Amino acid sequence: MAEEDLSEFESRLLAWLIRSDFVKVGWSTKRAAKDFETDEDAIREAIVAIARKVPNKIQITYKDGSIRIAAE
Repeated sequence: MAEEDLSEFESRLLAWLIRSDFVKVGWSTKRAAKDFETDEDAIREAIVAIARKVPNKIQITYKDGSIRIAAE
């Protein structure tokens, strides 16, 4: 799959992830939901879709008790 396969919401979320630094600062689904004015489930589903559709654009790891997300 390619970036063209992302929904509009997934594309906006990916762009936000690229601009953000969730490697140094732990990821917060709650904060993302607030920033995007949606619920946490929608954010989780979009993250999964991004990872499945464009796995070369996102890396998800776990460190020091929190999820870290790097996107390019």
